[in-house]
Amino acid sequence: MILDEFKLDGRVAVVSGAASGMGKNMALGLAEAGADLLLADINDEGMQATADEITSLGRRAVPVHCDVSCFEDIESLWDVLDSEYGKVDFLGNVAGEGVLSRPEDLTDEQLTQVLQNLVIGRYAMSRNAGQRMIRDGGGSIVSIGSLASITAMGRGHVAYSMAMGAVAQMTRELSTEWATYGIRVNAILPAQVTNPGLIKRMDEDPNLHHQFISGIPIGRMGSPQEIKGIAVWLASGASSFTTGALIPFDGGNLAMNGGGTPGWVTRQRLEESAE
Repeated sequence: MILDEFKLDGRVAVVSGAASGMGKNMALGLAEAGADLLLADINDEGMQATADEITSLGRRAVPVHCDVSCFEDIESLWDVLDSEYGKVDFLGNVAGEGVLSRPEDLTDEQLTQVLQNLVIGRYAMSRNAGQRMIRDGGGSIVSIGSLASITAMGRGHVAYSMAMGAVAQMTRELSTEWATYGIRVNAILPAQVTNPGLIKRMDEDPNLHHQFISGIPIGRMGSPQEIKGIAVWLASGASSFTTGALIPFDGGNLAMNGGGTPGWVTRQRLEESAE
């Protein structure tokens, strides 16, 4: 039965950024499909709340304080994985933050920190997962990228876009190197998905919400809960022939020409002109 391909019973998943947003929902989705979890975040309280929700589903969750920009934290995380589970079947690279700055004002320190957070940390996590997956005969690695991985955003996102571009190429390279070992490596590229930071920015700039959704044909921003389905698919045997993919998670944003007009805007204008 095809639905059996989506089951994750007996599998172990590691998810960073598990305290909130897409990381939390990715972890919950994997648990709902049957996986046990090792959770990583710097927000211990939020991560414990996620662990409690997973436990209530009848799955196991081990929270570990981990800053993905710190090599020592990453090594300690994988030591815990080895002692608690002894294997890993799925890695979700979600944690990591960017910084907003005009290119001419971006400092070397800011750029270095963003690259450490979003690229080097993800690589170190992937390397650790890959070593274990090679030993055990396969697995799946998924990194959260961005539409900024393959398109320009402006608005002071140069450091973030540089990093996310590197995440896209890391995904392609690792998928090519590790496919022979049965390891699939993919990236999910979100457009605007609501989170506390983004909501705060929209509250500060009333025009920002309209600017975002004007480029999203589906007519709304994404919800963190919507990551569950695609994460379970990529973690499961249902995606067994999918690797090296950069998968938009964007309500049609990437598909629409920059000068295009979403259907919902066109309908709104027609309705207004008919009044």
